[in-house]
Amino acid sequence: MAYSEKVMDHFANPRNVGEMPDADGIGEVGNSKCGDIMKMYIRVNGGTISDVKFKTFGCGAAIATSSMATELIKGKTIDEALKLTNKAVMEALDGLPPVKVHCSVLAEQAIKAAVSDYYTRQGIDPLPLVGEIKECDHDHENCSCSL
Repeated sequence: MAYSEKVMDHFANPRNVGEMPDADGIGEVGNSKCGDIMKMYIRVNGGTISDVKFKTFGCGAAIATSSMATELIKGKTIDEALKLTNKAVMEALDGLPPVKVHCSVLAEQAIKAAVSDYYTRQGIDPLPLVGEIKECDHDHENCSCSL
């Protein structure tokens, strides 16, 4: 299984790692089959994600996708962040092996979970704005989570 230079860089030197005790939204998602767990923290100012942090327990691809996802949404509006797809995360990393696609799905879902929590804290029903948070619970051979 070969990883791109970008994947290796984001794994070895992850950006935006850590906790954010005063976060405006916190989202946690996981995959029970492979054990990857991602937790995203966002700070929102005027509808823009001014800061984002993550903590990920998982493989190198899970750490790399978390790192890249935070880089892609930092400074973006909430609406722009919600448009980030797992495919965009994979493209930004110059691809992932098929068996690791679920890591990018978890990164996308962690962002949605954090935004959902943000809206809930604001007294806004997140479902119409964010949609359902999908937990990817698959066997790697039959993964359809990226479709």
